[in-house]
Amino acid sequence: MLFHITYEFSPQERDDAQKRFIETGAPPPDGVTMLGRWHSAAGHVGFLVAESSDAVAIGKWMQSWTDLLLFEVTPVLTDEEVAEVIG
Repeated sequence: MLFHITYEFSPQERDDAQKRFIETGAPPPDGVTMLGRWHSAAGHVGFLVAESSDAVAIGKWMQSWTDLLLFEVTPVLTDEEVAEVIG
């Protein structure tokens, strides 16, 4: 399943979030494949697309950042999957 994940951090958390990102790269855990990550040029927001059959793994990945970032995780479908839904 694909997940569209948006993130946002406050100006007060910027330095800590950037430092952790530089240090770790924020890689996905086992069982999650990150297909891409995009960051707003103005900062403080961005999104990524990940694939996993394990929603718990997605949740654990986000949990490791919730002290600094706010997330919205949305399961999404491809065109082909939507075609199956709508027949």
